Order: sequence, then structure tokens, then C-alpha cells
Amino acid sequence: MINKQPHSDLEKSLFESVDSKTPDYIKENKLIDLDNKNEFIFRLKKEHLEPYDKDSNPEGLNLKDWFSGYAKEAEVSTAGIRGPQNILYPYDTRFPINLIGIMLATEAKALVAKELYPDSEIVKLAGCEVRYNSQAFLELIARIQAAHGIKTIVPVDRKTIPIWMASFLAFKLDLLGGEYITSSHGISVKNATKDLNSQGSQYLPEESMLFVNKIKYIFEQAEKNGYYDIKIASNGSTLISQEEMKKLNDGVKLYKQYLQDGVAKDANLNLIKNLKDKIVIENVGGSAYRTLSRILKELGIEDKFVWMNKEEDPFFHGIGKYDTDPKGNKTFYDYSVDATVLSKDKDGKPYFPVIKSLHYEEKLKDYPVGTAVLITDPDHDRLTVCQIEAEEKAGFLKSLGIDYVALDSGRILTVFTANQSFLMIMDFWMQQLKAEGLFDKHPRFMIKTTASARSWDEWAKKNNIKVVNVPVGFKEIANVMKKVEKQILDNPEKDVVVTDVLGNDINLGVNPKLIFGGEESGGMIIGSEELIKSLSGRAAIAMREKSATEAIVVASALASYLEKQGTSMSEYLDDVFKNNEIISKFDIREDISYYNESEPDIEKLKQAKVAGEAQRTKNDVFYLTMAVAKKMGKMSLEQIREILSDTFKNLHFDNLTDVKFVGDGTYLEFTDKFIEIRPSGTDAKTKAYGAGASKEEIKQFAQIMGNYSGDITDLYKKYVDMNLYENAKELSLKDYAVFTNKDANNAKFVIPDYNKTFVF
Repeated sequence: MINKQPHSDLEKSLFESVDSKTPDYIKENKLIDLDNKNEFIFRLKKEHLEPYDKDSNPEGLNLKDWFSGYAKEAEVSTAGIRGPQNILYPYDTRFPINLIGIMLATEAKALVAKELYPDSEIVKLAGCEVRYNSQAFLELIARIQAAHGIKTIVPVDRKTIPIWMASFLAFKLDLLGGEYITSSHGISVKNATKDLNSQGSQYLPEESMLFVNKIKYIFEQAEKNGYYDIKIASNGSTLISQEEMKKLNDGVKLYKQYLQDGVAKDANLNLIKNLKDKIVIENVGGSAYRTLSRILKELGIEDKFVWMNKEEDPFFHGIGKYDTDPKGNKTFYDYSVDATVLSKDKDGKPYFPVIKSLHYEEKLKDYPVGTAVLITDPDHDRLTVCQIEAEEKAGFLKSLGIDYVALDSGRILTVFTANQSFLMIMDFWMQQLKAEGLFDKHPRFMIKTTASARSWDEWAKKNNIKVVNVPVGFKEIANVMKKVEKQILDNPEKDVVVTDVLGNDINLGVNPKLIFGGEESGGMIIGSEELIKSLSGRAAIAMREKSATEAIVVASALASYLEKQGTSMSEYLDDVFKNNEIISKFDIREDISYYNESEPDIEKLKQAKVAGEAQRTKNDVFYLTMAVAKKMGKMSLEQIREILSDTFKNLHFDNLTDVKFVGDGTYLEFTDKFIEIRPSGTDAKTKAYGAGASKEEIKQFAQIMGNYSGDITDLYKKYVDMNLYENAKELSLKDYAVFTNKDANNAKFVIPDYNKTFVF
């Protein structure tokens, strides 16, 4: 067993379960020995590609099977190529994420980089958060890149940094990109690599497919020659460097300046400095503390915050972890660390399992009413905003669609969805810009995902802010940013026009500024008043990755402002609704998981996931085909209404106005709401979103439509071309590619002279 010491009985039970489910032939076959700090060669053998057989192929790793799943996810992934891993034996290739797979992907990416930039000095960054085996993955990536002559910048002592810092530095330092190891807010046993390009943005599918095809090439060479050798450089190679990060204080030095040019202006900092009651930062996993605490200190506001869970822990302090599943069965179960996840107890009553596991009824007992609680995830890119309120406010909160949990006698904790908290943040930020006389100096626009709140669109329309809707995933937001930048730089005096995923051509005006970019899952970014410049002079309107630090600065300034006014966040949200005549006050997200992600038996897990993916796809294609057919003129809206009314007899579709494919899901627009049904890009899950004027109504729609089996009715067969049904997914991917590539900013990255740019 890899030497890992459990810190709780629950973690110990997880370790024991994983160990018992791992066959001896895997335990005894440590294929990559990173304890060997010298240079060595890993020989990928032809036998490794085929399944293990004790007698006929004892060296089998079944890599062809591993690769089929890896390549499939690379085509559609919204946030890196994620998956479970064997947390004790990370070279276990039965799992999607493993040391051998990381090695192959890194080798392939290095080959692609050297082909694209022959005879050039290639520099990349590698970073990670706190998950199991992340340090080993980081070391392996850096050593393989070094073996190819690629310089890898790593944090001081190769410690943790947030995803947004890796993204920021990839852009700011003009690197060819970076590798970041995380699975965001996913369960503890999951991990992933987020590939960052030279913009600091996550790879789009076409970028991923370049290295996926190289893995195919590696396999072909192994089959042709019997083997393929991969060189692992010395762990002390001079091409693995922390010197740049030492000079930059792990990026804090540059990021402080970036914040001061944006959200950390004096108006916000002065509000925070005058705060009376401290703000609580819930540091899930512990890894945000190392970077965020230094940034807050640099900004002179560190004394206004108190921290929970400073220590780094890959088990995330037990947050979201239980010894029973939602049905009450005795087993290890992980709800992830998404604080907004809702479940039902054995009596059918809804509750927040992640919030419950934080034990706030005890930890917050000495904090006064009005205290803001800001919860961030392990890679520190998402934020959940909460606030302690008086219990007598419960009825008021319910009227606004704000959920809450009981704390102690007379007190409750509001739990705002990102749709609610970000609406407050963008409104407050607009008010700050207006107070400084900046708002009207440029046309303003927002980039948001289709699954995010309809209230954002209504607010923007009221304030003359244009909205660009994109598919789910922050890389989609970054892709639009780059399209806007290209037009600004090519024709600075002309109107910028972009097409959103709903098919609308949107005129953003001359030299527009991004006021907000975000998604309902808790990630956001705020644009800068001036173009952000890299060290070699590249320009951006905003950074490419969501940042909980930006969100925390603005949310803290808002909390400070409201404390001064003697009011609460919920009352501020109510004012935003009223002042902007918001109709769609309510939002909902239903997460339908088709299997237990925490199942330690990988064979059972694989079977359950495959079965779950089939269910997910069947649900998806039921709706998707109608959207594709309507766009092609093969179905009318009336026929779609008829099918849906026949399928869902308790739901009403009389005011359905459109059905569209939106890049990764099907968007149903009504006069008073929207419902989006979207298959997860990373797992066997369906996500059903809704926003509208009635919370009960959108909840009913999301639950019923999200949980639908996907079975085809007789009426469906009457109106839908079955050949189209079989090919709808493929056709939709082509549509997505058209949207992604229209007016794309695909200028090839030019490697700068690092002797000039690396002068700090």
C-alpha cells in the first residue's frame, strides 16, 4: 500500500475498502517508481496494451480499454479529463486516472508541443491542489517534460496553488500553457488534469484531440516495434524550476497588482478595512489558504477574516462524507464538496448534506447575526455565499427562494445559490463603477452560461448591459473573450459583434468592457477597465479561469457595505429584484446521478457507470433530437409541444416558445421560465436546470424531465425521423463546432524571448 495515514475512522474505512478491492497483481506491480529520483526509462510494451491474464498476459494493463474512455471524454469534457483513481495504488490502470495514463498524456502533449514549436524554448507551468496523489502526478509531468527539453515552472517546494493562479501565470508569463491537477469540487477519490493553453484557458476539444491522436501514435509504435520508450528525467533536473515562483512569491506579487487594477480598488478595500464583524472563510480541503492568506495580507485586509480548515487534507476534513448512502444503506458515500448540493433524508425531507457535515451549529455559535460565511472548494475557483440571519426571517427568505439551514435557537444560515449571490455581486460592482464615474465610459457586457439564472439576463437588460450566452464550462466563456479581444485589437474603432450559442448576433459596441463572466455552478470573473497585458504585451479583457479570490474580494466589500447600512444580503437581493423589475426570481438545479461514484470496487464502478451513461444518453437524445429536428425544419414547435404534453401529462407546455441545442444540452424556453436538460460532460449524470417566476413549477419541471427514462412514445415515433434520432448526437457536435469556430481567435501563440520577459 502507498504510505497514507488516515486521519479519521471514515477515511480509514475508505482506505481499507480500497485496499481490499485491489488485486495482488496490481499491488505487486509498481510500474513507475518515483522513489527513483535519477533519470530512467519506462518501456511501454505491446503487452501493456492488452488485458491482464495471469497465464497468457501477466504484463497486461488493458491500456486500449483505458484509452477508449479517455479519448471519449476528451471530446466533450467541460473541465478537464476527470475520473476516479485508486487512491492507494495510483498506477492502477483499471481506473481512468492513473500514473500510466498521466505519463502517456504528458508524453503525447510534449510531442505535440515540439512539433508545433520545433527548435524553440518551450516553458510550461505545473501546479496542483490537495487531492490524493497530486504531488506524484505533478512530479511525473515535470520530469517527462524535462526529458523532452521543456522547462516546467513549479510552485516553491512544489506546494499547492489555486487553478486561477496557474491560469493567470500561464497568460501573464507568456507560457505555452500548463498542467493543473484537480477535480474541482468533485468527490475525494476523483482527480484530473486540466490542460491549460497559452491563454491560460482550458483546452477546447480540438486542442485535446491533438494529444489524444498522439497517444494513438504511441500505441501504434508499441504494437509495431513491440515497445515504446518514455524517458523520465532526474527529479533534480534544471528544467524543473521554482526560481521564477520564488521571485514572484508563487504569483502573489503579480496577482496583487491585477486585483488592484480590478476588484481590489480602494473603494472596495476601504469598505473591508472598516468591517466590524469578521468574515468566515471556509477553506474546504485546506489548499486555498496557502495562497489566499498571502494575497489578503498584501492587500492589507487579512485581519478581517477568520479561517476554518487551514490544514491541507485530501479527504477534505470529512466534508461531504458519510457512512450511509442517500437510501440509508451502510456504505461509504461522498456527496462531493459542493455546498449547494441538496439531498433528501430518510423521511424525504430535503437538506444540504455538505453543509450538514460542516457542523456549523457548533462552529458558528459564537458569531453574530449578519456574519458572512464564504465557502470555497479545493482548487479555489468556486464560491458559495452564506450569512447568519435571525430565524424570524425564514418566511421572508422563502418568499425570495433563498434556502437556509438551522443553526441554534433563533438563528439560521442562509445558503445562496451562485445565481443569487452573483446577481448581488454584479449589481454591487455596477454600483461601485457608477460611484467612481466609470460605468458609462464604455459599453458593458456579460458572458454567462445558458444554465445560469434568467434573472441575470433580466438585470442586464434593465441596465443596458448586453448578454452573451454560451454552453456550460468556463473555457466557453474564455473563448468568447478571445473573440471580443480580436475584434477590439483588429478594429478598435468598430462595433464588436459576436454570436451567442442561442444563435443571436449581439452588438457589444465599440471597445466594450466585460462587467461579469460566470456560471451557476459558482465560478465567476470580473473584467478589467484596462486591457490586461502579459509580460510580452499580449492583451486580454479578463482572465481565463474563474477565481474565488475575485469573488471573495467583491463579496466581502458587499458584506461590509451592508453591515454599514444595517441590512442583510437577503434584503439586498430583494432590492435588486424590485429595482430591476426581475420576474424570474427563482432558480433550481437537479443533479441526477445514475450510480454511486464512491463505489470502491472498480469493476462494479465501471459497470455502473456504463449503465448510467446509457441512461444519461437516452435522456439527452430524447430532447436533443427534437431541438436538432426543429433547427433543420423537420419538426414544428407545435409537434414538439404535442410530444412533450403527451409524455409529461402533469406538465403544461402551452407557452413553450422555443427548443434549442445550446452546445451541450437542450434549452426549452417558455414565456415565464426556461428549462435546460444537460448530460454531464464528465460523468454518468443528468443535470436539469430551471429559472422562472415560480420555484415550485420550475422544480417540478426539472425533476420530472431530468429523471425521465428517455423512452420513445408512439407520438414521438410519429413525428421524429428515427434516422435523425440515431445521428442527433453527431449532428449536435458539428453544430457546436460551428459555434465555437465562428469568428474564433486562433492566432498561433508566439514564443517570446524569455531572457527579456523573465525580468521581475
